[in-house]
This record gives sequence, C-alpha cells and structure tokens, in this order.
Amino acid sequence: MNVGKVAMDTERLLERARIAYAAQDLEAGWRAITDATRKAPDHPLAAFMRAQIAYESWRPAVELFERAVQLNPGNREVLRNFLLALVSEGQGARAEKLLTALLERDPAWLEGQSTLATLRATRGDDDPERAYASACVAQPGNLSLHIAWFHRLATAHEWERAERVQQLMEARFPDASGVHLTRAYLSCESGQAAGDDAVFAGLEKIDDPGFDLLRVRHYLRNGEPGLAAAIAERRLSTPAAPQFWPYCSLAWRLTEDTRQGWLEGEPLFASHVDLPLGENALGKLAAFLRDLHNMDAPYPEQSVRGGTQTDRNLLLHHDPVIGALRGKIEKAVKGWRDRLPPDDAGHPLLGRKPGNIRFTGSWSVRLASGGHHSAHTHPRGWASSALYVALPRQMGEDHAGDLAIGLPPPELGLGLEPLHYITPKPARLALFPSTSWHGTIPFEGEERLTIAFDVAPGDPGIGGAA
Repeated sequence: MNVGKVAMDTERLLERARIAYAAQDLEAGWRAITDATRKAPDHPLAAFMRAQIAYESWRPAVELFERAVQLNPGNREVLRNFLLALVSEGQGARAEKLLTALLERDPAWLEGQSTLATLRATRGDDDPERAYASACVAQPGNLSLHIAWFHRLATAHEWERAERVQQLMEARFPDASGVHLTRAYLSCESGQAAGDDAVFAGLEKIDDPGFDLLRVRHYLRNGEPGLAAAIAERRLSTPAAPQFWPYCSLAWRLTEDTRQGWLEGEPLFASHVDLPLGENALGKLAAFLRDLHNMDAPYPEQSVRGGTQTDRNLLLHHDPVIGALRGKIEKAVKGWRDRLPPDDAGHPLLGRKPGNIRFTGSWSVRLASGGHHSAHTHPRGWASSALYVALPRQMGEDHAGDLAIGLPPPELGLGLEPLHYITPKPARLALFPSTSWHGTIPFEGEERLTIAFDVAPGDPGIGGAA
C-alpha cells in the first residue's frame, strides 16, 4: 500500500466533503466522506465528519458517532453531537444518563448543562434545570455557572425561581458587574421595574449589546420610543444589528418615523406564493413530517406554544420527498428575491440579497387546537417563511390561524396592530424579512402542520444604519 498516496487521496476527499458541506450539498458531501473513511477508517476528522453529515442529513448516525468518539477522545464537540444524535434516534434516556454522568465529573461544562436542560425540557421534565442547582452546590464560586442557570430560568419565564438564583448570586458575588446586569434584566423583564429607570443606576458605562437590548425593551415598554430608537440605532453598524432592526421598526412606528416604511417596505416586502403541490403530494408530505415529530414539548427558547418542533435542518434531509420540495422552495424564494426593489446597501433585506439559496435553519411545527407562535424575529436569517402543509377545515373567527406580520411582543404593551395578515392555505408559502416581527393567531380545530425556514443572507457584512 502506498501510504503517502492514501493520505493525499483522503485529504482530497475531506476537502471535497468540506466544500459540499459548506454549500449544503450534503449528498455530495456524504459520498465524499464515505469514500474518505473507506480509505482511512481510523482518521479522526473523517470519522467525525461522516457522523456529522449523517446526522445533519437525517441518516442513522449513532453508530458512526460512537466510532468518532473513540477516535476523538476528549473532543467535546464530537461528544455533544453524539448526544444529540442519541436523542434524535429515540435514545433520549441513554443520552440523559451519559450526560448526567459527564456533568457530575465536570459540572462547569456550560454547553453540557445547556444540552441536558434542553433535552429534559423537550421530554416534558418538570424541572429540566435541576442539574444547574447541583453544579452550583459543587462549585459555589463559579459565577459563569450561576449566570447560565439564571438565564435558563429567565428564558423559560420562571421568574420566582430566577429570583432565588439572583439572590444566591448577590450573596456569593456581591460586587460582580454580571450580577448587577442580571438584576436589571430580572427587574425589567419580569415587570418589577415598570416605569423605573433607576434599575440601570451604576450600569451607565457598560457597553454590551445585550444590555442595550434590555434598555430598548424597557423604554418601549415605558412609553419612551424615542429613547429606545436612539439606543437601537447606535447598534445598526455593528455585528448585533440583526437583533436591533426589529426594535427600530417598532420605535419608528410609534414615533411615525418614515424609515419604518423604508424598513418594512411600501408596499410591504412580506408576501406569499402558492407552490405547485397537489393534494396527493401534500398528503405524503404531511405523513412524512408527522413521523419526525418525536418530542413531548417544544424548545423553551423558541416561539412554539401548544405544539412541537422538529430538530435539525429539515430541508437537508436525504429523503427524496424533501429534496423535491427543496427545489420548489428555492425557486419560489428566488422569484420573491427578484421582485424586491433594487439593492440598498444600508438595508438588512435589500442590502444582503443572496445569490445561491442556503438555509440557516429549517424545521416543521405541529400545533394542536389553541396553539400559536408568539411574536418573534429571526436574527440569523435574511428572509423567513411559513409553508402550510395541513390545516383544520375551520380555524375560528377574527384572523384565527393567520400569520400576523408586524405583530409586536405582547409583553411590551405597545398597542400596535399587525401590519398585515397572511391567511393560511395548503401549499401556500409565506415569505417575509427575518427582521419583521411575526406570530400566529391562536386557532381552533385539529392539527396545523407547517414547514418554516430561514434563508441565509448573501452578504457576510453586518448591515448599515438607515
């Protein structure tokens, strides 16, 4: 055997797999990485890449990850993704047992703590964050661990429990600036600080996007949209811009700033197209999607209420049912993109039009009667979507089940109505800027089954100020 030639061939195949993976051509990536592992079955990176591509293309991946873990001892990225593969293949109990044992040995592994809490939450656990409590007993001087515990509870709106963790942090770390920030966050977001700007006393010199976002939400909630806009606009030329554009939209609407129309479109950029999917194709697609919904509860940090959401990037699934659908979606997105107004370098939508269509995420949501999506945006996307696959015959009155574009977060109490409603229809694809607020109005009736995705921006830049 020519060892040098085998090594060169393996590296060439690895590079081919990397290029295909980056282009989201996972089928080409799968072929290349399979050939690489045949040539070099003990190559650590090749084993990991094969397991990862199998996982992301929705192939069986557990056995491949077991081999990758053996060849990459101590690599936490490999280990974490192995645990995710276990959960996806119905071995959640095994994943929880393994992860619990790992965290008992290393309670400071923050990503592991987050993964365990999410695993437990999506399995319907009554106390998914309990491992954080044990970890903070084991490491009472670890501030990062305490703050991570606090934020898990705050994300779930477990305000009373978050208050107890906050008090624990104030006792253990009385002078830490991070603890003062979590107190401000808790006071604002739980409603304790309504109308009270003193919550920010002593924090004026902090230059942090998360803190500015907190202040923007506070001033909007307190009826001071001008102050909110001033803070948000300063972040529009930074990497945090995608988080602040949606709040600029709200502040500009409240102050009747003409830039609101520039941002959301006049007429609105939000639109829809009906895909060429007949009743038979929709029925097959619906049956396929139902088999993927294996969680007992939604992800705590996401917008689903009264339903479940699939894991992984759905439109990268290797099944031909999804491959055919992806082609139709890409064609529809390109058509919508080409109908947009001319490029505008300072605009988060018009300044980042993609050439090739890639997806930063895609998923299916299955809602039951009364379910909905809370108002939210998608900071990682350029454009976002909702494709309706199966709907109740009757959803109720007054826009029940509609997609509401421009729906502000209700906890801000702004009194703004949605800018537009898109009425669901089987095979209808709604498309809108990822910076636009949107949510679903609660509905009546049986199952509501959708696919959603975020299109990646074409420009790696960060956007500019208006």
